[in-house]
Amino acid sequence: MSPFLAGVLQMLALIAALALAYRPLGDHMARVYCSDRHLRVEKWIYKAIGADPDAEMRWPAYLRGVLAFSVVSVLFLYGLQRLQGALPGSLGFVSIDPGQAFNTAASFVSNTNWQSYYGEQAMGHVVQTGGLAVQNFVSAAVGIAVAVALVRGFAGSRTGELGNFWADLVRGVVRILLPISVIGAIVLVACGTIQNFAGIHEVGQFMGGSQQWNGGAVASQEVIKELGTNGGGYFNANSAHPFENPNGFTNLFEIFLILLIPFSLTRTFGRMVGSLRQGYAILGTMATIWAGFVLLMWATEFAGHGPAFEAAGGAMEGKETRFGIGASSIFAVSTTLTSTGAVNSFHSSYTGLGGGITMLGMMLGEIAPGGVGSGLYGMLIMAIIAVFIAGLMVGRTPEYLGKKISTREIKLAACYILVTPALVLCFTAAAMALDTPVTSMTNSGAHGFSEVLYAYTSGANNNGSAFAGLNADTQWFNTTIGLAMLLGRFVPMVFVLALAGSLAEQTPVPRTAGTLRTEKPLFTGLLVGTIVIIAGLTYFPALALGPLAEGLAS
Repeated sequence: MSPFLAGVLQMLALIAALALAYRPLGDHMARVYCSDRHLRVEKWIYKAIGADPDAEMRWPAYLRGVLAFSVVSVLFLYGLQRLQGALPGSLGFVSIDPGQAFNTAASFVSNTNWQSYYGEQAMGHVVQTGGLAVQNFVSAAVGIAVAVALVRGFAGSRTGELGNFWADLVRGVVRILLPISVIGAIVLVACGTIQNFAGIHEVGQFMGGSQQWNGGAVASQEVIKELGTNGGGYFNANSAHPFENPNGFTNLFEIFLILLIPFSLTRTFGRMVGSLRQGYAILGTMATIWAGFVLLMWATEFAGHGPAFEAAGGAMEGKETRFGIGASSIFAVSTTLTSTGAVNSFHSSYTGLGGGITMLGMMLGEIAPGGVGSGLYGMLIMAIIAVFIAGLMVGRTPEYLGKKISTREIKLAACYILVTPALVLCFTAAAMALDTPVTSMTNSGAHGFSEVLYAYTSGANNNGSAFAGLNADTQWFNTTIGLAMLLGRFVPMVFVLALAGSLAEQTPVPRTAGTLRTEKPLFTGLLVGTIVIIAGLTYFPALALGPLAEGLAS
């Protein structure tokens, strides 16, 4: 079987699995967030944290809950790392230095999971399981909660209420993420992923020295790493490491986990607004972009020239032979079009244009299907922009799901789409202009620029993957990327929740003959075009200096 055919068959199997899970999971999540019943374990949690789950919140109160919880999470994770040397189960590792501890705390709380350290050489069992794995759950639940609040804004009528953040957070963890993670971890363990609390042990002698590995609760962390679109690996090699991703089946299963909730949330959206066809329109937009990016990646990675490319069947540099080009390309596209950031291959070793595709996936805003929660609310923001553009063309006040898109709503949407590009381009420009950050680049020229551009694109978009070659464990990069992650996560949430509150205060307007039919394929095409044009106009100059220049020169 040819490598290309193998990739096609794996893609078809993945689509079939996602299609089977789409309806039951989407409907289940809609029931979870529309229910007024609390499970017993949830009541215990509410009592422990002193929250009233039945108190309705307007958007300022909902935002305060998001920010307060996230600040406490950053402080807790920072303190846990700083105390690691005194904790049991540290495997003899010392406490993490302040700059690295801040960067890692900001990374995992913001659902970025950027790692400028070697996981197996820095973090003990307590920090890995009690700190990083816990944040994998709650940061994902925060993203879903904010998305659900925006959906309630569309569905509400003159109340201004968006639900209760604490109830949404707890339900997301207890009823959605935990059950799927338990099942997923069992599957991974059965297929060879390790799950233990073993210490450090030698595995052999290599080139005059010994190689050491430590065990860990890898399977349980691996499943929520993918399911919650987190991406932080137990080992530095991430999902290319055989302890995390042993074979072709686990590789496909992990891609399935990455895409499962973001795609299924479109059905949840349709259920909550009372129109499944609206959810299908958003799903169609996401699926079109995702499939298009996979085909583009295959075109760049299979179409190599020269004896080495022909012998390997394509650009195999930086890819695991147990996965091949087809599966590695699907993984790379899925992890950069979501906010996952997990990698089973080195993105810096892709062809120049292939590396550019991974960057462009993040630059779109990671909305196809995007991160858990963040993908849905990012896509809905783009839908508002598309409706506004359509309204300008026909001279009619734009409407979406029965809510008028007035000056206030479009200003909030515009602010949302400007935050991340401003962070990426300003930090990249500063890093290239100063002397010290440039010394961290392993490569010069276009590829070296791509290393820096990719790092800030990944950080500000809360992705977490990186181009290998950039030494990011410096005071400059730890601080600036940490700031980019926090600002890129929480500033857009401010605009999302403010927009949700504004929409929830409106009275739905009836549909007329002049109303744009946003559930039709025509709107899906308009939405795809809007997304591509906005990202292209924003990032094309930067892409031209990096991956495009490298790809055209090769």
